[in-house]
Amino acid sequence: MKLITAVIKPFKLDDVREALADIGIQGITVTEVKGFGRQKGHTELYRGAEYVVDFLPKIKLEIAVEDNQVDSVTESISKSAHTGKIGDGKIFITTLEQVVRIRTGETGSDAI
Repeated sequence: MKLITAVIKPFKLDDVREALADIGIQGITVTEVKGFGRQKGHTELYRGAEYVVDFLPKIKLEIAVEDNQVDSVTESISKSAHTGKIGDGKIFITTLEQVVRIRTGETGSDAI
């Protein structure tokens, strides 16, 4: 089992969700986060004064999947979140040692 964590631009969330639903992914955890990478933030003009925005709003997705789904999920996220501009995001893949469904007590693949 793997945990796929993706950080994407907020306006791409619906596109990514639809793409994942199309390949049969049923569960996603979505968190609103802030951060920066090479994009480094930007300056904004508010009431005549310039402000530096160091942390940009992003969306963090967490998806637990079987090992055989990793490539299709990664490809779906990459294609649907892609704009070709700086700040499109990143995808991280980590190994899950154990998953437990609290309601039923199911473990492992059955809990996903």
